[in-house]
Amino acid sequence: MSAEHQSEMPLGRNVMLEYATDALEYATDALQRNLLFWDVLRQRSEEYYRHKAMAMPHVLSFDLEVVLDARDFECPVNFWLAHIEPPAGVEIDPLKRPFVVFDPRAGHGPGIGGFKADSELGVAMRAGHACYFVGFTPDPMPQQTVEEVMHAHARFLEAVIARHAKAEGRPCVIGNCQAGWAVMMLAAVRPELFGPIIIAGTPLSYWAGQKGQNPMRYSGGLLGGSWLTALTSDVGGGRFDGSHLVSNFENLDPSNSLWTKYYHLWANVDSEAPRFLEFEKWWGGHVDLSAEEMQWIVDELFIGNRLATAELVTGDGVRIDLRHIDSPILCFCSEGDNITPPPQALGWICDLYRTDDDIVAAGQTIVYAVHASVGHLGIFVSGSVTRKEHQEFISNIDLIDVLPPGLYEAVMTPKTDETANPEWVEGDWLVRFEPRSLADVAAIVRPDPDDERRFATAKRVSDINLGLYRTLMQPFVRAQANAGVAEWLHRMTPAELPYEWFSERNPLMSPLADLAERVKEERRPVSGDNWLVNLQENYSRCVVATLDGWRDLRDSAVERWFMAFYGSPVTQALVGLGASDAPPRPHPGQTPECIALVERRMAEIHTRIGEGGLREAALRGLVYISMGGGGADERAFNALRGMRGEYSELSLASFKQAVREQFLALRLDQQAALDAIPAMLAGETQSRDKVMKVIRRVVSAAGGVTDEQYRRLTAIEGMFAEPG
Repeated sequence: MSAEHQSEMPLGRNVMLEYATDALEYATDALQRNLLFWDVLRQRSEEYYRHKAMAMPHVLSFDLEVVLDARDFECPVNFWLAHIEPPAGVEIDPLKRPFVVFDPRAGHGPGIGGFKADSELGVAMRAGHACYFVGFTPDPMPQQTVEEVMHAHARFLEAVIARHAKAEGRPCVIGNCQAGWAVMMLAAVRPELFGPIIIAGTPLSYWAGQKGQNPMRYSGGLLGGSWLTALTSDVGGGRFDGSHLVSNFENLDPSNSLWTKYYHLWANVDSEAPRFLEFEKWWGGHVDLSAEEMQWIVDELFIGNRLATAELVTGDGVRIDLRHIDSPILCFCSEGDNITPPPQALGWICDLYRTDDDIVAAGQTIVYAVHASVGHLGIFVSGSVTRKEHQEFISNIDLIDVLPPGLYEAVMTPKTDETANPEWVEGDWLVRFEPRSLADVAAIVRPDPDDERRFATAKRVSDINLGLYRTLMQPFVRAQANAGVAEWLHRMTPAELPYEWFSERNPLMSPLADLAERVKEERRPVSGDNWLVNLQENYSRCVVATLDGWRDLRDSAVERWFMAFYGSPVTQALVGLGASDAPPRPHPGQTPECIALVERRMAEIHTRIGEGGLREAALRGLVYISMGGGGADERAFNALRGMRGEYSELSLASFKQAVREQFLALRLDQQAALDAIPAMLAGETQSRDKVMKVIRRVVSAAGGVTDEQYRRLTAIEGMFAEPG
């Protein structure tokens, strides 16, 4: 129709024609989108079954060489150790410590630690470190246990150490999410195998959390304890279906799981498919656990919360006490993580220690870093997090390794043109490790004695219900269970059924691939100013708001019920937790054994306070000066490498030990330690000026010097001045 005739048409008719045109355009686009969307889901299903058919399925983006397969061990478990081949153009320094990444086994398959080039593995290799990866197969070995897995992990680390005997420093081990607690348990039993430990998004204090924010911690009490875990494993023929764990994560955010991620794909189907399929390959790669493993994890950790208070004992009688870890521990968590919130990542510090002096006396270095917003998966896969936090942790791993005992927070600021001595800053961020106290951690964790009693009550109710199940129901359930029933139930789970629906096993999906190709040839996307697109977006926002509202209502009701039932004096009395001021869990820092250990260590340090020569005196002076400032700065450490170069015979491990001894001497009796310096310098007149120049260079490396540091530097200069 010509523009002249259109202008003569009534206004209402023009509007109706525009609305009809927009509706036809939108309907065409929507039909095409639906077909393309269904085809992406078909591709996801086909990729799922291809991935599942692999001998060792993983989503690593790097080539690898399997070094050990623990299925061949005397006590077989379904884990494997692989050496990661560096990408083209990346050179590995054989003298640098290797990195070993342990991936979480919480329903998903392995590979998230090397999911893309900007990942933990990728950053470590670009920094010149050889890298290894610990993965697992989807099927556990029959009746394998957590302790057998721990022994297999020890053999993996022994193999890595043997392959890098000339490397300076023991392996840095990264434990992601659930793998973090497994790493910490092994490090408590075999500390000699570990260099610095990085645990990212790892829950270690399972009862901790904030009211109104962390509903997942109530799950055990809501279900009446771990009897349901036992039932699920029995129905599964001795295996716990990992898809149930995935469903638990998805239930935390139903608006995303049920709507947003699919709507985002549908609305951007022309460009979003590759990213969606890449992520779903990992998210949908479900793996199982043995009944023995899962029951132990739920009883001893998630509901029992016994790791942080040294209540766990191995089969050969070794107590798993996290205070025995002699490597620095870096805890990385995020305020935006609703699966492992900061209280669960850091609460173990408050559980294990009573005072700041206890941490120092144990010789333990603990560093924490709290991201402001990234979610749980972002801790491992976010490119921005990898390029900032993980890159800085890895580039400063030697500094972390030599930090004196105590509690620190990693503080990062951008490197700018105004940054002093930028040549000593690696990367785009300047890192400082600032001293913190238990009070600082407690402000994040917010320990609550009343909550402690509620969760202890839930633990006892769980034990009762599990005992009743094992006595009254388990024999019957096991008698009825078989492989066919287990397979049918697995295929019917909400996490598994969609793959079946949209796979080519469904006859209705067979012609979809050809239809999708034809649609791509005739694609007619809707224009962005179409009024139906705005209506579509408004509708999506309404769906999200409705699901979020339902989630908030559900979580609030669960929390109120948990607090009321398990906080009831009657419930607590019925399970044997009557009115008492005694804590429901022991705190190991208060035991006579711990007090005696601390006293012995302090006495040993005191007897050696005057030992050493020029090197020890120089380190003591540097530590004394640094204690008057705001923490350890990476620039000062990189300058300190120059001082270490003056003593080429001193290995990194010996250097670390020397720094720690001088710190402990100053912490124990500062005045006596300072008074001993002149005697330590006796007979070293020719080298004093040279060492003093190094000390000044290190002190000034971080830029400004505080008044207290200047006062201390002046005092040390007086001690190093040649006599008479």
